[in-house]
Amino acid sequence: MNRRSTTAIALTVAGSDSGGGAGIQADLKTFHALGVFGTSAITCITAQNPDRVSAVQALAPRLVAEQMDRIFEAFPIGAAKTGMLYDAAIIKAVAHGFARRKFRKLVVDPVMVAGSGTRLLKSDAITALSTRLFPHAAVVTPNLAEAEVLSQRPVHTFEEMRAVARSLAEEFGVPFLVKGGHLRDRKQAVDVLFDGKHFHEYRAPRVPNIKSHGTGCTFSAAIAANLALGHSLAESIARAKRFVTSAIRRARKMGNYSALAI
Repeated sequence: MNRRSTTAIALTVAGSDSGGGAGIQADLKTFHALGVFGTSAITCITAQNPDRVSAVQALAPRLVAEQMDRIFEAFPIGAAKTGMLYDAAIIKAVAHGFARRKFRKLVVDPVMVAGSGTRLLKSDAITALSTRLFPHAAVVTPNLAEAEVLSQRPVHTFEEMRAVARSLAEEFGVPFLVKGGHLRDRKQAVDVLFDGKHFHEYRAPRVPNIKSHGTGCTFSAAIAANLALGHSLAESIARAKRFVTSAIRRARKMGNYSALAI
């Protein structure tokens, strides 16, 4: 059998992280680790490390769109994910690229703020993200802070996570996976999916004393990779959860932070 004809292929549309722990770099590492060939369309160049982002240069939306065109022209993309999109013009170009292909195996990671606190999505772009891109998603994966922005309500407890996952899924008409990694009062890291009909919970023991970077990017990339491999959404999330938990548990010390073992 020709292995090259059966390899699953995934696409990441996201920003470049010069520190290598998040963004395009983390996505491509994750695809490779899961046996999926990775392609990319870069939206922004950032000058950053795990502690700070000192500069962001967005690419022209037409160049982002053309990257996507060349990828879809040459590769049978099994699934895709989006990360840092930065502004409304890029979001509209990316959404149009998926819409005209009626592409639905899309994981939208609504990246808004870096771990260091720097905004990675302009405030006036949130409407474009929710109205233009969300309708094409197989799942949207906000963390607690992002879920609060999208829902305009506080999310501090597990019960509030469930409620906001359901309300966002019903509002936007697509499944929402709310990530609970920042619920620090819990011994487990719990994520909640509402798929429009049912809740699914994904639990893993919290790994203590790890200052990590790029877990959200890695998680969404792992979901996309598993979708490309043919797994269902619920199974793709379960596999991705195990992958990320293992990567955190085996993290390697790099300077003043821990690099995920992808």
